[in-house]
Amino acid sequence: MTIKVGVIGAGIMGADHARILASSVAGAELVAVSDPDAPRRDAVAASHGVNAAYADAADLIGDSNVDAVIVASPDPTHKALVLMALDAGKPVLCEKPLATSAGDCLDIVGREVGMGRQMIQVGFMRRFDPGYVSMKRALESGDLGAALIFHCIHRNRQSTGYTTSEGLIANSGVHEIDIARWLLDAEAARAIVVTPRPSRLTTVRDPQILILEMAGGPVVEIEIFINAQYGYDVRGELVCEKGAIELQPRSDTVLRHDGREGILHGTDWRRRFADAYRIELQAWIDAIADGGAVGAGGASAWDGYAATAIADAGIAALRTGQPVEIRLETRPGLYAG
Repeated sequence: MTIKVGVIGAGIMGADHARILASSVAGAELVAVSDPDAPRRDAVAASHGVNAAYADAADLIGDSNVDAVIVASPDPTHKALVLMALDAGKPVLCEKPLATSAGDCLDIVGREVGMGRQMIQVGFMRRFDPGYVSMKRALESGDLGAALIFHCIHRNRQSTGYTTSEGLIANSGVHEIDIARWLLDAEAARAIVVTPRPSRLTTVRDPQILILEMAGGPVVEIEIFINAQYGYDVRGELVCEKGAIELQPRSDTVLRHDGREGILHGTDWRRRFADAYRIELQAWIDAIADGGAVGAGGASAWDGYAATAIADAGIAALRTGQPVEIRLETRPGLYAG
C-alpha cells in the first residue's frame, strides 16, 4: 500500500520533509506541494517530479489524490490547516507547535477526541532519535535506578532577525520540554527561568536556563543559547541513582589539525537529527498504512498541547522572574498509554 502525501510549506522544513519522503521512506509517495511563494513551491515540486503544486494549502488538502498531509507552514497557520485536514478525514503530521496557544491546542484535541481516533502526529522528532531512544531504554531497564536530574543543552549558531526572548522557550526549548516528558514519563509541575547576563551579540535575553520540577521528583535543567556562534549543539545527560547516561556528540568525522582534535558541528538541526526525521516519517507512514492510531508511536495532539502549555508557563516565569505552577487539563481517554 502506498500512502500519497502532500506537503504544506516549501521552506526549510517542508523542503526537507519532501526530500526525505521522496528518497528514504518506504510506502510513501510525494504527490503534492503547496506554498504561496511560487518560486520556492515550484522548485521543491520540480526537484521531486511532483506535478501538483498549489498556492493555497486548502487546494492541496482537498486534492483527492492526497491521502495524508504534512503541515510545515508558519506557526500561526497550523491550527486552521490541521483542522482542515481532520475535516477532510486525512491524517496529518504537524510540525511543532501544534498551535500557538494552549487553548488552540485544546480545540484541536477536542476535535480529534470527537472523531474517536488519533489522526494527528506532532513533529517532535527527538522521540525517534537513536540516542534519546537508547537513553529511555536504559532508564526503563531499571539498572540505573530512579531518574534524578536531566541536564539539557540546546545551542544554535546564531539567532534570526525575528527571534524574541519568549521564542527561545516556545521555539527551541519546547523540544527539550517534550523529550523530558517522554523520557521521564512525567509531567512538569513548576517552571523557573534564570537568565545570566545576556550575550552582547544579541538584543534578546539569551542565554536562558529553564528549570522544570517534574511530578515524582526529577528536575530538568535546560540551557537555551541561540547565539553560541560555533554551531548547532544539542546534548543531554540523565543522572540517576546508580549511574548516568549521556548523548554522544554526533559527527561523521574527527578532525586532527595543528595540534588539535575535535568534531565538527553543523550549522543547524537537519544534520544532527537526520536519522530522527527519517525514522519519524517512516513510523508515521507505517501507522497510516496499518490503520493504527497516528501519533501513538510519536507525539500525539495531547503531547502537542502539553508541550505548549508548559512552554507558556516557562514564558510566564521569564517575564515575571517568579516560579510558575503548571496545571494541565485532564488527559482524555483517547490518549491513555
